[in-house]
Amino acid sequence: MTSLSRRLLPSTAALAAFESVARLRSFSAAAEELALTQGAISRQVSGLEDLLGILLFERTSRGVVLTSAGAEYAKSVGAALSQIRSASLQAMTKRHSDTLNLAILPTFGTRWLMPRIPGFVARHPEITLNFATRIGVFDFDRDGIDMAIHIGQPDWPGADCTFLMEEMVAPICSPAFLAEHPITRPEDILNLPLLHMASRPGAWVHWFQSMGIAGGPAQGMRFEQFGSVAQACAAGLGVALMPLFLIDSELATGQLVQAYPHQVRSPSAYYAVAPLTKTDFRPVVAFRSWLLEEVERYRGGEVIAW
Repeated sequence: MTSLSRRLLPSTAALAAFESVARLRSFSAAAEELALTQGAISRQVSGLEDLLGILLFERTSRGVVLTSAGAEYAKSVGAALSQIRSASLQAMTKRHSDTLNLAILPTFGTRWLMPRIPGFVARHPEITLNFATRIGVFDFDRDGIDMAIHIGQPDWPGADCTFLMEEMVAPICSPAFLAEHPITRPEDILNLPLLHMASRPGAWVHWFQSMGIAGGPAQGMRFEQFGSVAQACAAGLGVALMPLFLIDSELATGQLVQAYPHQVRSPSAYYAVAPLTKTDFRPVVAFRSWLLEEVERYRGGEVIAW
């Protein structure tokens, strides 16, 4: 290995020490995390600085601070080490030749998919499932993902999109809120505190337009997570447009109710997406087939016990 090649490929021990110090902003904390002495961490970082010929940290009386060069290096090194750890974990835990790395949407995954996963495991014990959380379009190859559950349009570049289900939304609130704020016509909702999802900024406008009601809804609380919106509704903070199939249990128990009996189809739908290079990959084929069966069962009214 040439001298330049060695400089471009530092030891993983030195990189791990540097990444830990950069993230924790402390040599002692890094030493504790990596089960090494503080001196060993310091020697690894100093050796890395000598190898690269740059200063990665500024040592001050109050601790260590990344230099501008160190901050840029830490960003890249952290991502690279994370990918190496993920690859190592997959290699260590892979007991079968068939492994499916599946990206799921947080709420769809926890509320609809996970209660059904035991059925897939029972049917295909030879397939190992690894789950990752992803929102939006990403690079399958870079993230090491074989398949994803996606909400949106079937326009993922370089991928095959299999339609799963549409999403029907309706205004939802708590029974107490509805009793305190009777709604006899949809226009009444315009005067109520409306809750918004950050990922669906035009949802309320779409709902009102579906009934020919002009004008935009008032600004209100905005939430990043679906679960937070459901809790806010249950707490009586207002009315939210929510996908009905994701709150089956709350509607069944009466914790939440429809504020007005008008449902509208969301502009987005759910798809099973796989890169074109993996459309015939056996775990992808098996999971897609099973998933379509589960969707049909759900449409037929089959209830999953929570």
